Amino acid sequence: MELEKKSKLNKSLINDPSRVLTLANFISMVRALLAIPIIYSMAYPEWNWITGILILIAVLSDALDGYFARKAKAITNFGKWIDPAADFIVIISVLVYLVGINQFPFWFFALYLLRHVVIAGFAIYCMNYEYMILHSNQWGKWSVNITSLGIFLHIFEFTALPWLKMTSIYSATFLLIVSFYLYLKDFMYSIKVGHAK
Repeated sequence: MELEKKSKLNKSLINDPSRVLTLANFISMVRALLAIPIIYSMAYPEWNWITGILILIAVLSDALDGYFARKAKAITNFGKWIDPAADFIVIISVLVYLVGINQFPFWFFALYLLRHVVIAGFAIYCMNYEYMILHSNQWGKWSVNITSLGIFLHIFEFTALPWLKMTSIYSATFLLIVSFYLYLKDFMYSIKVGHAK
């Protein structure tokens, strides 16, 4: 009887969406912190190989946190927030640096930043009124992946495929706009349903 109670308690704790300390969330937080060594290594051209490894770790961690969250059935409200936030912190940090040294188009940086500010504003509003908890959609995930590719190609020159650099940026722009529309659609629906209650 005692073992059964402990088992039920453990299951309820694991499945509790309000949990913060999970392996998946820890991986997301580490990814956000990777922005610091990535920027630092970019300042030294001879450390390009370190930059490449760090970016690869960040990209792999983005896949791992979701995998572990699903595998352990530990999908939490904090995880839904920290996962896209970690992506944003890493990408925007690198973009600020690249735009600052005129190695990346400013218009894309402005679009990326504005999109995330608007989404964050709606997400905070909806969370405050308990309309919904923001979680990333597939279009949003793809936009992050293609944006990461575009950034990577602006850091490391691939002369064999010169067209790929800007093609990835234009593709990421399309994905960012589509995912932005879908996020807004979800927000508006949740607010409408919330007001109707």
